[in-house]
Amino acid sequence: MKISATQTGFALYKEADVIGQCDVTPTPKGADITALSVLSQWRRKGYGSYLLKEILRRFGGYDREAATVFTAPLPADEGEGLFWQKFGFAPEDGRLVRRRTPDLTAVRFVQDYLAAHLPHPKLCIDATCGNGGDTAFLCGLSAASGGRVLGFDIQPEAIASTRARLEQAGVPARQYALHCDSHAHLLQYVQPGTADAVMFNFGWLPGADHAVFSTADSSIPALQAALQAVRPGGIVSAILYSGAVIGTDEKQAVLAWLRALPLKDFTVLVCDFANWAETAPLPCFI
Repeated sequence: MKISATQTGFALYKEADVIGQCDVTPTPKGADITALSVLSQWRRKGYGSYLLKEILRRFGGYDREAATVFTAPLPADEGEGLFWQKFGFAPEDGRLVRRRTPDLTAVRFVQDYLAAHLPHPKLCIDATCGNGGDTAFLCGLSAASGGRVLGFDIQPEAIASTRARLEQAGVPARQYALHCDSHAHLLQYVQPGTADAVMFNFGWLPGADHAVFSTADSSIPALQAALQAVRPGGIVSAILYSGAVIGTDEKQAVLAWLRALPLKDFTVLVCDFANWAETAPLPCFI
């Protein structure tokens, strides 16, 4: 079974035969599905669901961090209506509409906080590049003010992934510098008191070897360096993790260190998602 593009959308093949079709017009936030059909002898076997899932996936319908809108014609009968309802479509103004708002992830929460509190950043640091999500965010945040972003990661594949992401996004090379080095060494690259923000997203590199992950031995010295790097009024953010692979040692050690910071110098926020699992990512701000 495969799906191939056509002039009007996509065709679903079972071996060499077309058994389903979907006409689709892309839109800025999703797609308008103008028709979806499966040959009668192949209905109620999951092929229609397979085709619609793939259309939603290709146009961002399952992106947890994007707001999407999909539309389709009103169903011809109750059975067809139940099919569309299963995928979140509901009648609205003479059409079926599927709306999805972004999930509040720990990463999005931290990014939204920084965007709200740093209107014109000049120097930002992503201390844990990973696959470049936070680096790209900081580049976007600092672009209007002509700011610069420094990124750090000890894994060469993380630096390569981040560079590829920034290049694909069209970020000018002059706007950032990536260093394959420990974030504990960031003061070798940054003058104290000059950074607007330092971001940490601890844990492991998504898609890589999960046996390689951050530990308190390097994380706490890196956080200490970050506090020296930021200017008065600057922000250090950190997302802490725990779980079966990495345990809770780093999370508990960093929390203890955060709670010991002197109130006369720092305000510390630990933002717990109260009804999430105990191992859920934990956003923190200094």
